Amino acid sequence: MKAAWYSHNGEASDVMQVGELPTPTPQVGEVLVRLMTSGVNPSDVKSRRARPLTDPLVVPHSDGAGVIEAVGAGVSAARVGQRVWIWNGQWQRAMGTCAQYIALPDAQAVAMPDGTDFAAGACMGIPGLTAVQSVILAERLTGDLRGQTVLVSGASSAVGHYITQMVCLAGGRVIGTVGSEAKAVHAKSAGMEEAIFYKTESVPERVKALTQGRGADVIIDMDFSTTARWAAEGALAPHGQVVCYGSNALEVNLPFRPWLFQSMGVKFFLVYDLTPADRLSAVARLSGMLSQKQLQHSIGARFALDQIALAHQTVEAGQTIGNVVVDL
Repeated sequence: MKAAWYSHNGEASDVMQVGELPTPTPQVGEVLVRLMTSGVNPSDVKSRRARPLTDPLVVPHSDGAGVIEAVGAGVSAARVGQRVWIWNGQWQRAMGTCAQYIALPDAQAVAMPDGTDFAAGACMGIPGLTAVQSVILAERLTGDLRGQTVLVSGASSAVGHYITQMVCLAGGRVIGTVGSEAKAVHAKSAGMEEAIFYKTESVPERVKALTQGRGADVIIDMDFSTTARWAAEGALAPHGQVVCYGSNALEVNLPFRPWLFQSMGVKFFLVYDLTPADRLSAVARLSGMLSQKQLQHSIGARFALDQIALAHQTVEAGQTIGNVVVDL
């Protein structure tokens, strides 16, 4: 099979290789998927750059979509021919989705509705599941989002664009942080009501101005190193909750007194490591939205497999609006 891989860390142009690798064989409980697309996420390029390798080579990317071509023992033959999207394709394993084939556990290939194309399918594993789990946790912590104000940090990002749509579907009001006018337009197309330009405006002051001084009921957050301070300065209402899936800094100073005296809370989660029950719930809810065609999918750039280095560089540059997808 044709695939892309790296055997040591470094810049994409220096370490990414494209060539032939053996096509995998599905083992007990596995399916073999002929991949049509592979989604490139920020975690993929960070891993290529700096995560130590534990295998001779790594075929990157955890997200993708394609068609099941074969099944291993214990898997229903009825799955052959199903269109599917992939989650955790390269989580704690070397062979990810940046190849024409992947063999992986049956549950990690989720049936895809006919109305969802392969490019959109390649956005479900990390962006889609992170978004839906964020909303599920927000509801778990604060109840029905109907009528609540939710601050979405990075509302135009791949994840934030889906979060914005899902909060709106749940009846919430979205205020979002964005970095440019173009990104504000993109987030507003997903349902965001008000944009806050975090590079030039005080986020806490703007949130207070938009909420009659109260702050947001919920913050769904991609960078806790910044949001910890924003919440303490009034961006989060008393008894409000932060749902967080990332941070630009691994060491975070938490202004403890305002968090304590305003009874604010935070829930962290890692989309790769959901509990089995949470995974089932998130996949089911996301599948329902796909079946009902409730989501917009934004593909910002598409590349051929031979352009894999450029695809990684595009994600690293952070200027593309929408998801980056490799066609296989």
